[in-house]
Amino acid sequence: MNGFPPIADTAFAEAPWLLVVKSIVIFGVMFAILPLLTVLERKLLGRFQQRYGPNRVGPVGLLQPLADVGKLLGKEHFRPDGAVPFLFAIGPLLVVLSGILAIAIIPFGNVVDGVGLYGIDVSIGILYFFAVGSIAFYGLLLAGWSSGSKYSFLGAMRAAAQLISYEVAMGLSLLGVIFMAGSLSLVDIVEAQSGLWFIVPQIVGFLVFMLAGFAETNRTPFDLPEADAELVAGYQTEYGGMRFGSFLLAEYIEITVVSAIGAAMFLGGFLGPGPDWLGPLWMGIKTFVLILMFIWIRATIPRVRYDQLMSLGWKILLPIATLNALVTAVVVTLT
Repeated sequence: MNGFPPIADTAFAEAPWLLVVKSIVIFGVMFAILPLLTVLERKLLGRFQQRYGPNRVGPVGLLQPLADVGKLLGKEHFRPDGAVPFLFAIGPLLVVLSGILAIAIIPFGNVVDGVGLYGIDVSIGILYFFAVGSIAFYGLLLAGWSSGSKYSFLGAMRAAAQLISYEVAMGLSLLGVIFMAGSLSLVDIVEAQSGLWFIVPQIVGFLVFMLAGFAETNRTPFDLPEADAELVAGYQTEYGGMRFGSFLLAEYIEITVVSAIGAAMFLGGFLGPGPDWLGPLWMGIKTFVLILMFIWIRATIPRVRYDQLMSLGWKILLPIATLNALVTAVVVTLT
């Protein structure tokens, strides 16, 4: 109106009831898959390390996650006398919320029969991913500081430094893909790979993104915020019961989100042979392959020292990601 441009792009808008249904479906599928991922990881780690994984609870140990949840639910909720009750409670909530909000932009397909196979397709998809991902920073920091424990506080400081350091490299690693696709929307980026997956011209960006992803999710070999030999359990030392389980749940959510973003940005996302309705299958397969990479690395590489962690992020990954973005910008401009 009055000649002013619209405040935001609302081309993605769908009927409210449809958004509610899609939200329920996405959450239902995710929370059904996450327990299975815990079993898969424990079984694969057992195979990698020549020992047994879960094999007692249910058929071939498939009901082990239910036993774990039952154990956590049965534990008493407690907090130290020096803790800040409200902040102590919302710390795990913010970490889980960060991962759940990021799921909304993951594209499992394009529009099929008038329904987008994604939560929302916003024109600033990647910026949205980093914005909601930063909420986890506050959750970890509040969890450690509000616990009233020196070990927890040290773990929170490590987590804050690690997340900030590697978010910079992760963001720069995706700039090359954004330049080539000419869009921040994940759906547009996937469709731009119809001729060639971006992992081919952007192999450097992919490697930097995955290394930063390991650090962002606090996974081995970058699980320094909860280093048991130094910090007992870091920012989650004083947590028990399902509050402790919430941190574990958030970790697997973040692994899935990072793998899905990597699949969409570099591996063609939902593109594959066959009709459009097979898009979720191809997206699921590519995401699953990257999740297996997280498990494989955990079983293979030992934890690094904290100074090595910070040096890798600032002295190696950051310059490489910056150079990759600059070279890509020049090539895209000249061609």
